[in-house]
Amino acid sequence: MSDYLADVRHYDAGADEAIVAKIVKHLGIALRNRDSSLVSCSDPEELARVRTSWVGKKLGVTDAAKADAAIHAVCEKMKDHRSKGRVTFYYLTAKELGLLGSL
Repeated sequence: MSDYLADVRHYDAGADEAIVAKIVKHLGIALRNRDSSLVSCSDPEELARVRTSWVGKKLGVTDAAKADAAIHAVCEKMKDHRSKGRVTFYYLTAKELGLLGSL
């Protein structure tokens, strides 16, 4: 858990540990596999999965343009890191949409 929190705090120094823990719990088994624990911004199918599963289902955002804008903003923020952790990516996407409080 501390590794995930440290990674999130690289982008948001005031990140709430409880929210990060909720994201980790939500992702569960997906975090055990290196490939599924990362997000690839260069893979359109991966970004569509993030939009559908995380932004749409979990965060409740149905506006595809708004969802895509948030996802691309996070890709831009994380562009200097080759390995984009899913927990951090999801946290930053929720923050970008102003929905951290709904987690």
